[in-house]
Amino acid sequence: MALHNLFGIEGERIAREFLMKQGMIVRESNWRIGHLEIDIIAETPGRLHIVEVKSRSSEETFDPATAINDKKIRNLVAAGNAYINYVKTNLEVQFDVLFIIGSPDNPKIEFFPDAIMPPLKTYNGRI
Repeated sequence: MALHNLFGIEGERIAREFLMKQGMIVRESNWRIGHLEIDIIAETPGRLHIVEVKSRSSEETFDPATAINDKKIRNLVAAGNAYINYVKTNLEVQFDVLFIIGSPDNPKIEFFPDAIMPPLKTYNGRI
């Protein structure tokens, strides 16, 4: 496996630990439906968190503003809707972004709750 893929796996582990320390319950990791994937699905009272994790070894090669493009947002929203329909939940949903920057033994974590606002026509919000 390529080194950047290993760092991505380690970054998601770090992200799960971070979210649990924030009081979230991690329901799923790497949930897939077809070609779509959600990195982490977590829960707080009354709220479902769809979390996109981005891991980079260096800030020099990382621009958070361009890390998640429109296609990624559409795919994340579609996967979120599929998960909501699959588990038949009525929890409010929010889309969070978590950046892991640096080495796994000394990561810088940047968490942006409710960072992605889905286009209204593609998101049915609460089922």
